[in-house]
Amino acid sequence: MTDLVDPAAEPRTPRTGRRRATTRRQARQARRAARRAPSPSTPSPPATSPPAPSPSPIHPPSRPPGHRARRRSWRRAAGLPGPLAVTFLGALVPGGGFLWTGRRLLGVLVLLPTLALVGFSAWYVARDLDAALDLVLDPTRLKVAAGVIVGALSVWALIVYLTYRQVRPVQRRAWTTLVGHAFVLALVGVVGAPFAVAARYATVQADLVETVFSDNETSTTPRDVTPADPWGGRERVNVLLLGGDGGEGRDGVRTDTVILVSIDTTSGKTVMFSLPRNMMNAQFPEDSPLHDLYPYGFSGYGDDGSYMLNAIYRNVPALHPGVLGESTNEGADAIKQAVGGSLGIGVDYYVLVNLKGFQEIVDAIGGITVNVNTRVAINGNTDAGIPPTGWIEPGPDQTLDGFHALWFARGRYGSDDYQRMDRQRCTVAAIIEAADPVTLVRRYTALAAAGKEVVYSDIPQSLLPAFAGLALRMKDAKVRSVVFKTSASFFSGDPDFDYLRDTVAKAIDPPGTRRKRDDPARPKNTANSCAYDPA
Repeated sequence: MTDLVDPAAEPRTPRTGRRRATTRRQARQARRAARRAPSPSTPSPPATSPPAPSPSPIHPPSRPPGHRARRRSWRRAAGLPGPLAVTFLGALVPGGGFLWTGRRLLGVLVLLPTLALVGFSAWYVARDLDAALDLVLDPTRLKVAAGVIVGALSVWALIVYLTYRQVRPVQRRAWTTLVGHAFVLALVGVVGAPFAVAARYATVQADLVETVFSDNETSTTPRDVTPADPWGGRERVNVLLLGGDGGEGRDGVRTDTVILVSIDTTSGKTVMFSLPRNMMNAQFPEDSPLHDLYPYGFSGYGDDGSYMLNAIYRNVPALHPGVLGESTNEGADAIKQAVGGSLGIGVDYYVLVNLKGFQEIVDAIGGITVNVNTRVAINGNTDAGIPPTGWIEPGPDQTLDGFHALWFARGRYGSDDYQRMDRQRCTVAAIIEAADPVTLVRRYTALAAAGKEVVYSDIPQSLLPAFAGLALRMKDAKVRSVVFKTSASFFSGDPDFDYLRDTVAKAIDPPGTRRKRDDPARPKNTANSCAYDPA
């Protein structure tokens, strides 16, 4: 039997068209009811069935379809320049790109921590110079700062990329995608490079401080100092600069350069005392165990060269190990006491620069500028009759690289120790002059690498900020020098130590009477003594 099909039945439609089908069905029912209705002249019979339902009105949606999608992308542009500009804004002001696109909450959450970090950094550095020096010279803080910089840089790079994704064109071609991503990478590289360099410098600086100033206290290091009172109530701090020549064919280190630097801790005014390397009979303080061993000065039988000033660093520890007590550098203790006892002034700290690495340090700062008044030999040995392999010719304001600066400071062929001492003082002054902040920052990595290998000191890490501040005062203050040369008053083979001590006392605390111009121990301005004055 054939199934009966209701002609009014409608096929099932998908959900999306169900409302439209219902509307059509209601419209057909309304038309049928209108045809069956009697004309106006004929009275209508009483209704026997309920009236057909009237079609439901269709109200348009209060929001057009896709409104939310358009609201999220209302800041998107059809071209590429607009999104790139917004990305650049987001790179310079983290969170600014999100604010531009209308994502205010996310923009504020990014912008506020950024402003807080920048503000704290500026306040920390600007509130006190000592606070900034504490950061630069504290290995722990440097490592923390490096970690913070790397973390902040990573988050910043992610923010830049997300900003670009937020504003990039919806319809884009392959070349626009490539250009957009290349722009983001270049932007992150250019803007983020200084911060990456800062993190690198912080790591290098921490390594340098830990290596050179690793709290290697000697038995002569002052014990009554603290970061709050770095000078222990002293008006002057005295640092012994040693140039150690430990080249090939030499047993141990020979301190051929001996310069005592006495610095006024308030004004930064400095006096440098240069002693000849071949000075005999160096005196030790009366309270030193070495004074009991050498009551008349460092002397003995045998080779005179074994009892010169430059041999103390190497020979005293070999002859009398442990005589000065527990120490990380017995040679430094011995020569500190020898210089202090000979000049009648306490020596607080030492800094030893091995001349093997001096060349790298000078190269790291880009060379030094000196006045060369006489020819200086490169290599050569006068006693052995070996001629030099080259010469540094006379001339004003010559820029020397590390190799030539080393020979300018150490060359002795055809000259004497006193001429070399003069050149060494000028070399030290030239290094101080060349070590300006811009040069140090630009060449810092190379300088730190060189310094870590060749510089040794007993200056404690905790006092480094105080010494850094003192060094800044030194650059702005007068630096004078006293060179002890052979004269009627001084002979290195048999020095008059009363004369040395009297000269040092008057140079540090002038009594108001001027010395004669021909007095070899009269303090001289290093700028004048290193001026161009060819013989």
